[in-house]
Amino acid sequence: MLDHALARRLRDAGLRWHPRTGDRFVIETPGFDGDVFTLSDMTIEAHEYPTGTVLGFNGTTEWALDSVAADDSLWLPREDQLRDLLGPVFRGLTRHVDDDEGGGGEGGDGDGDGTVYEVATRSTGAATVDRHRASRAEDAYAHALLSYIDASLRLDEADAR
Repeated sequence: MLDHALARRLRDAGLRWHPRTGDRFVIETPGFDGDVFTLSDMTIEAHEYPTGTVLGFNGTTEWALDSVAADDSLWLPREDQLRDLLGPVFRGLTRHVDDDEGGGGEGGDGDGDGTVYEVATRSTGAATVDRHRASRAEDAYAHALLSYIDASLRLDEADAR
């Protein structure tokens, strides 16, 4: 599962969530620490209103929660969703056994067992391939997506000049 700090960085970088069945999320208010929820047609559904999206908790009497605004939640994109968001810049995912104990690449998030995942990306027209490493595949994808978003924003700024 994607590291929550990386999910926050993606949200803060501009990644927007359009809730769909199967999406995982956390509620960022006190009392829900460590609880991960999954949208499901039976228990938690996204309801669209003119004022915004509300996540409705159906038939869950043990929770003192009827609904929560999607804006008060943090989306935890899955590996496949992150890969899809990379679109045409995605070149591949490779699993490595790294001799550098605790290596892990970006952010130093190796888990110490020597296994790291590397996502390769190449922007349109770029001559080089960028590599993003982490101890979990989701985190490597998130690093790649953060880099892609950052590069896109820099291009937008250059176009505005």
